[in-house]
Amino acid sequence: MSKQRIVVKIGSSSLTNPQGELDKRKLTEHVEAIARLRQQNHDVVLVSSGAVASGFSKIGYASKPVTVKGKQAAAAVGQGLLIQTYMEKFAEFRLTAAQLLLTREDFTTRSRYKNVFNTMMELLERRVIPIINENDTVSINELTFGDNDMLSALVSGIVHADQLMMLTDINGLYNGNPRTNPDVVKYDYLEMITEEMIAAAESNGSSVGTGGMKSKLEAARMALSLGVNVFIGTGEGERKLLEIISGDGDGTYISNKSKVTVNTNRQWIALHSETMGKIYVDEGAEKAILYQGASLLSAGIQKIKGTFQEGDVVEVYGIKGLIGKGEVSCSAAIVNKEMEERNTDNSCLSSRVIHRDRWVRLK
Repeated sequence: MSKQRIVVKIGSSSLTNPQGELDKRKLTEHVEAIARLRQQNHDVVLVSSGAVASGFSKIGYASKPVTVKGKQAAAAVGQGLLIQTYMEKFAEFRLTAAQLLLTREDFTTRSRYKNVFNTMMELLERRVIPIINENDTVSINELTFGDNDMLSALVSGIVHADQLMMLTDINGLYNGNPRTNPDVVKYDYLEMITEEMIAAAESNGSSVGTGGMKSKLEAARMALSLGVNVFIGTGEGERKLLEIISGDGDGTYISNKSKVTVNTNRQWIALHSETMGKIYVDEGAEKAILYQGASLLSAGIQKIKGTFQEGDVVEVYGIKGLIGKGEVSCSAAIVNKEMEERNTDNSCLSSRVIHRDRWVRLK
């Protein structure tokens, strides 16, 4: 089998015992399975939950805390315990691991986004296994971020993974809740995640994790949009990940052959950037940028909103609404000036406002 880049996402319920404490037997099995992938020369990135679950009992909680300060305190203790155990277990296979703690700002801030990308690429080049978790000790919003589900999808996009394996305690996707309805049907293969599937999904997960099947479906849809194939399911033993990559996993495979990989710059523009203005284009410009792979020139702009500067991201609207986003090559002041000159002299110069390589189609 050719070399692949795999992101493995492990939720809290797959790492802990019924009391919510870190289960070293489960963790060891995950490490063994990842080691088997590495022995086959695959790149592996691990997105692991479990910090809060690993730490709460150590600071006197009888069960997982429900307050923000309790979760953050438990994560502060548990993250160290979690990464120490991972490091020790990977060392038994002569593998080196690294810890990255991320928040939403690491994706929305462009310089930090580039730093995350560069760091992970360097670690993979050096044959190191990045272990990624949300920085729960300082980030309030991330504590309800779907048990790292969406984070794993975004990570799979930024590293241009071939496959995202989301390990959970249910063996795939069903058209109902298999825990309460024995007559539900399991999906072995899917080509897309629909709004109807997400609406029907159970939103409550296990008592240990924070994510349910709804968050996994949303994460799977995100990964698919970035050109990454997805597996959602379970497995046992040190060969479980090899079985998944060979197509024999116990779960649901989701792939869309028509999807293409989205480069890193376009991922940031489409998913994480803050828009600083709006540009409205005429029908000719709309067709050129949507269907002819052209850059957007000022000659095709009818009006603008906002005071954007060079390097900012703006929304682009066509005849019927939003068609995409792009990074502008010139300021709103320059665009306005050229629009005014065009009203009196049709032969005036037309600047390139958005280069086609800095454009993301959303329509």
